[in-house]
Amino acid sequence: MSQTVSWGVLSTAKIAREKVIPAMQRGTLSRIDAIASRDAAKAAETAASLGITKSYGSYEELLADPDIQAVYNALPNHLHVPWTLKALEAGKHVLCEKPVALSAAEAAEITEAQARTGLVVAEAFMVRHHPQWRRAREIAASGRIGEVRAVQTFFSYYLTDPDNVRNKADIGGGALYDIGCYAIATARYIFGAEPERVVGLIDRDPVMLTDRLTSGLAEFPGNRHLTFSCATQLVPHQRVTISGTKGRIEVQIPFNPTPAQATRLLIDDGTDLAGSGIEVEEFPPCDQYTLQGDAFSRVVLGQEELPHPIGDAVLNMRVIDAFFRSAKAGTWEQP
Repeated sequence: MSQTVSWGVLSTAKIAREKVIPAMQRGTLSRIDAIASRDAAKAAETAASLGITKSYGSYEELLADPDIQAVYNALPNHLHVPWTLKALEAGKHVLCEKPVALSAAEAAEITEAQARTGLVVAEAFMVRHHPQWRRAREIAASGRIGEVRAVQTFFSYYLTDPDNVRNKADIGGGALYDIGCYAIATARYIFGAEPERVVGLIDRDPVMLTDRLTSGLAEFPGNRHLTFSCATQLVPHQRVTISGTKGRIEVQIPFNPTPAQATRLLIDDGTDLAGSGIEVEEFPPCDQYTLQGDAFSRVVLGQEELPHPIGDAVLNMRVIDAFFRSAKAGTWEQP
C-alpha cells in the first residue's frame, strides 16, 4: 500500500462538503481523517455523512491533532490568512482556498511563515491541475496558434442571497475575489508572465456593497492583453478564448466542468468564421479537485516540487489589489 497523507479540513463549507472532500477521498494519496467546525454538532454530522473518522468543535482542536499532516483551509475569505498562519505554526502543511488573502500584504505574511516553518503551503487554484488547461498552455507555447497576444475571459453566476458569504463585502465577498481571481491566474499561467499595468471597472450592489460586475484589462509584457468580466448577478456562463496570430484556443467550460463529463478544447486556425478550421481535442472525465489533492500530497511526501508556491499567490493578489485601486481612482495601476 502506497504512502498517503493525513488531511484535516477547516470548515464544513459547501465547497468542502460537496466538491473538495469527496474528490480528495477518491484520490490515491490523500486521506481525509478529520474535519472541524465551530459547531461541534455540524462537524460531527458532516463527518458522519462523508465517512470521516474524527470531528472537532473548534479549529484549534484539529490543529492540535498530532496525526494530521496537512490542512485544507475552506474558511471564508477573511479567515484564510489567520488560520493558514495558525496551521503552519502548528506544524501542518496547508492548501488554502482562493483567494489566499484579501491583499498582497496579507498574503506576504503567509510567505514569511512558510519560510520560517519550511512547510508546504499553496493556493487552491485547481484549474491548473486539469488536463485541459495544461494542454491549452502547451498548445499556446508551441507556436501552433502563432504569437499569443490576447486572452478573453468571462465568468458569471447569479446569487442575490445576502446571507451567502460571497455577498458579504466586509469579509471578502464579491466577484473579483471569488471568480475574477481565476481570470488573472489563468492569464498569468498562459502568458508565463506578470502584467505591467491594469485598469478596472466595478459596479457594486447598492445594498450589499459587493462588486457584482467587474471588468478589467491587463497589459502583459510584449503588448499582450487579458480582458475579462466576472459577475455575481448575471446569467451563469464561462468561457476563455486564447488568441494568437495564426489561431485561437477556446476553453469551453474552463473553471468548474462537471467531473463526470468529458471536456473539450476547440483549436481554430481561422479558416473562416463558420468554424470549418476548428479541431476538437477531448479529455476524459476527471475531477480537478482529486488531481489537486494528490498533487499537493505528492509534494508533502517529497515526490515532487511544488509548481506554484505561495509566492505565486502573492503575485496574483498584487494584480487583484491593482484592479481595486484602478476602479476606485479611474486610472491605470501597476501591480
